[in-house]
Amino acid sequence: MFRLEIQVISMKKKLKIAGLVALAALIIIQFFPIDTTNPVSDPSQDIFANYEAEDALVIKVKEACYDCHSNNTEYPWYTRLQPVGWWLKGHVNEGRKHLNFSEFANYSEKKAKHKFEEAVEYTEKGWMPISSFKVTHPEARLTDLERSAMVDWFKEQYEKI
Repeated sequence: MFRLEIQVISMKKKLKIAGLVALAALIIIQFFPIDTTNPVSDPSQDIFANYEAEDALVIKVKEACYDCHSNNTEYPWYTRLQPVGWWLKGHVNEGRKHLNFSEFANYSEKKAKHKFEEAVEYTEKGWMPISSFKVTHPEARLTDLERSAMVDWFKEQYEKI
């Protein structure tokens, strides 16, 4: 029985130490923020500087897509909290790598056509914008009409190339 009490006390001590270590780690990682500066880009290379669209569509694409798919990311306050900031920065980096509307005019004709094709598929299937983004950005939620207009516009641009 005495051994059981020692083991219980020992287990409580271990949990307390583990909690303190986790808290210390959480505090320490706050000293490693993400870089929230956006890459410099030439506005003449933006997709909407080169492909005509109605103002309402431009606004919706910017609200729903530009934070991850352009050089115009607006980082929210919670990106200063780690590891949340690291996670979001990873999403932004991946988004820009796959499609960057700020640099769209730099794409070859073949690549631009492929990006329009992917935009149709991802938008049509509701894969974009991603759910986690829509939770904190209600303006990025697309109605069926907005989604359809976006898909139609991407298809039109695909056909023009």
